Amino acid sequence: MKILVSNDDGYQAEGIRALAEALKDLGPVTVVAPDRNRSGASNSLTLDVPLRVQETSPDVFCVLGGTPTDCVHLAVSGLFSYRHDLVVSGINEGANLGDDVLYSGTVAAAMEGRFLGLPTLAVSLCISETSGRHFATAARIARLLVGQLKEHPLERAMILNVNVPDLPFADLRGYRTTRLGARHPSEQAIEARDARNRVVYWIGPAGAGADAGEGTDFHAVAQGFVSVTPLQIDLTRYSAIDTIQGWLAKLHD
Repeated sequence: MKILVSNDDGYQAEGIRALAEALKDLGPVTVVAPDRNRSGASNSLTLDVPLRVQETSPDVFCVLGGTPTDCVHLAVSGLFSYRHDLVVSGINEGANLGDDVLYSGTVAAAMEGRFLGLPTLAVSLCISETSGRHFATAARIARLLVGQLKEHPLERAMILNVNVPDLPFADLRGYRTTRLGARHPSEQAIEARDARNRVVYWIGPAGAGADAGEGTDFHAVAQGFVSVTPLQIDLTRYSAIDTIQGWLAKLHD
């Protein structure tokens, strides 16, 4: 099983190094990741300039100026003479819960693998200001889940979004299959000044959990469980199709 590993924190990030190391005995691992942190890049694809790829060490490639989506797209669509069997994205330095999946480059890398026909999962470590950065825990969870996928494949249309509490492995309470929760709106943008005293803005911090009750990814992680949320790409709101059809019928030319 040839495993493609990517992320949005960059090819030198602690999380991706821990992930690649944990998976290497399950099959050949190739890392293709951005040359720098591209958190929040979502599903952006670079179309206006060509991309340059550098092999920084054996089977580790960085895409200069590339997004997570660029990395997976290139890896699956021409960078190599062989085809990978699975895409694993992460380990993200921070949670990807609820609404985060819409912005997350980590989840976007997994989505791109899915678009290109491969089974995928995205793995994030839910680091807080007081936590211990237990990347080894998240890497072990990733290895267990990839092993499970190898032995018991799921339908390829499914993406697994995995969030791991930042705890020693022995302190985890188990796994929960969850749905996405939702956050409160983000905090206000932060106004600042650059070195030339010009006004600049920083995007405000993400909001706290709003829909964070039992059954959500927020709740599972808060209770010490690994959250595994199955995602799908189709955003169609099927329940509204008849309503919109009736609404459009009232249009007058």
